[in-house]
Amino acid sequence: MTKTKLFSHHSTLPTLLVLVFMLTVMPAQAAEPDTTGYKKFRFGGYGEMVANFKDYGINRFYGHSEGNAKQNHATISLPRFVVAFDYKFTPRWVLGAEIEFESGGTGTAYELENTENGEYETEVEKGGEVAVEQLHLTRLIVPEFNVRVGHLIVPIGLTNAHHEPINFFGTSRPEGETTIIPCTWHETGIEFLGALGSGYARFDYEAMIVAGLNPNGFDRNNWVKGGKQGIFEEDNFSSPAYVARINYTGVPRLRLGAALYYCADAGKNCDKLITYDGVGSIPVTLYSLDAQYTGRYVTARANWLSGNVAHADEIGSINRKLSNKAAYSRLVPVAKRAVACNMEVGFNLKNMVGGNGRFPAIVPFAQYEYYNPQEKADGTNVMDQRCQVSKWNFGLNWRALPNLVVKANYTTRQIGTSKMFGKGIYNSENEFGIGVAYIGWFTSK
Repeated sequence: MTKTKLFSHHSTLPTLLVLVFMLTVMPAQAAEPDTTGYKKFRFGGYGEMVANFKDYGINRFYGHSEGNAKQNHATISLPRFVVAFDYKFTPRWVLGAEIEFESGGTGTAYELENTENGEYETEVEKGGEVAVEQLHLTRLIVPEFNVRVGHLIVPIGLTNAHHEPINFFGTSRPEGETTIIPCTWHETGIEFLGALGSGYARFDYEAMIVAGLNPNGFDRNNWVKGGKQGIFEEDNFSSPAYVARINYTGVPRLRLGAALYYCADAGKNCDKLITYDGVGSIPVTLYSLDAQYTGRYVTARANWLSGNVAHADEIGSINRKLSNKAAYSRLVPVAKRAVACNMEVGFNLKNMVGGNGRFPAIVPFAQYEYYNPQEKADGTNVMDQRCQVSKWNFGLNWRALPNLVVKANYTTRQIGTSKMFGKGIYNSENEFGIGVAYIGWFTSK
């Protein structure tokens, strides 16, 4: 309620041991006063409820030669219900946790059965997921440098870094980011964080060493999103990822951010260690830029996200042959590069008309997104134009309470084009959505 290689993977273990030793024995210096609003414990969370009314079918890729068939249908869901708590063992040692219930389900269990020649075993009990989204212990040292260990949010992109439902206008999270990378992205590792400077030269930063992506899950429709580990009881850490994020916060109401993700050889994190033998190292690089301005009359956000996957053509050829029991789509080809960009602006009508207490806190908004998990091919692969989406979203947010928002929006997607205006080469997809979202700390002491 984040292409420079920082360390070689051979040096990761001793580096972590040294850092843990420093974390344990380093004396705490004077820190800033506690302004978080609780002394010992707090409990809260957030949640969303969404209904969508659509004019298209469910299979853009194989259901119809012109894209999604025109079929009216509606869906309703609980995208997520998250409970969160923070507990201070002392003013300098803080435990934080978030548990997410996605779509009200209990998830799917997978095992790699080595007694059966490494075959995948799966047991599906119910759709949805229950996951520990965050579980970390923070050592507060000084405002400029603190250490956190545990299960952490990977702050690549605007939505991962600020994923709560009051931080985006539409009924659903921005599609581009949630299509090509994990969202909300959480991994286990160690993080260094703090704030630097003052006045107009103020920054905050995060630097992480976490479990890296697994190319077994890279595919045509979602690029590297399916490469997030977590389907087994342990994650492979043979080639960790190095993540860095910096935010400029020196101007009131404005935040500018940049983030970088680098994994030197993602192939070493695959399920079966010999899968990509002969391919060579598989470096994965992601980078993002984002901005947010929250003014009295206008709130505006923008985000750009891209990256590169080495040997994408060979990854696709190998993934196509993975076991049918594997927890991966095996849809290929895999692109060398994907891209997602998002721009949105909302206008606070209540403040514009003078802040009359009787006028509802209504924020009309407009959003544009372009995303493509098949932006650039590797080798002789041909990219599928049905992955190329140009999307407009218009709607209203009603802030019934400061931490409760009712949302409504109309969305139209043009498939097979990168143009902001104009029709794609496949059938467009249109829908109307309504939703309710909340966030808050329910109790603290």
